[in-house]
Amino acid sequence: MLLAFDTSSVACTAALFDGRQCIERRDELIGRGHAERLVPMIAELLDGRRADQILVGVGPGSFTGIRVAVAAAHGLAIGWGAEINGLSSLALLAAGAAVEDEVATAVIGGHGELFVQQFDGATARSTSELRNLVPSEAARFATAPLVVGSGASALVEARGWGEAREAWPSAGDALQLPEALRSLPAKPVYARAPDARAREAA
Repeated sequence: MLLAFDTSSVACTAALFDGRQCIERRDELIGRGHAERLVPMIAELLDGRRADQILVGVGPGSFTGIRVAVAAAHGLAIGWGAEINGLSSLALLAAGAAVEDEVATAVIGGHGELFVQQFDGATARSTSELRNLVPSEAARFATAPLVVGSGASALVEARGWGEAREAWPSAGDALQLPEALRSLPAKPVYARAPDARAREAA
């Protein structure tokens, strides 16, 4: 069995797969508190079962949420002796859009910036690089008519056209992602330099 989960957004989402079939899923908008909710959610989902593969959302998105998920994934993998891989949280978001045409993802980051990337809606394959931009710059970069994610409205407003759809990743869409976007290293993707920097020696 394969367990997939993601806490890169205000959603706490997990899904269990038998082969390619999703047999159980949970999607909850919780805002904060992923550290407290994720493990009980997984326990409810598994109901005594054990996964031999784990897919964990590695971002970009919430700094704290991503770290919670990655830490939980590594702990479970050690306990179960399971294979572990990362999946793109933005690709997961795009897969949930359920469109055939190109779709742009926009997720609110820090300092008024957006994490943006475009995907082919039919295959969830990336059609652009991942960027971290202020909305005015993202407006020139993201050209798909449909924009999904927590930053969709900000991007469409800056662009002056298109459809904004507020949405969150759902682990139930994990196996819609192409292999390259669900076989990433199981470590956080932050897409921007950290705010704290080491002080240079005098």
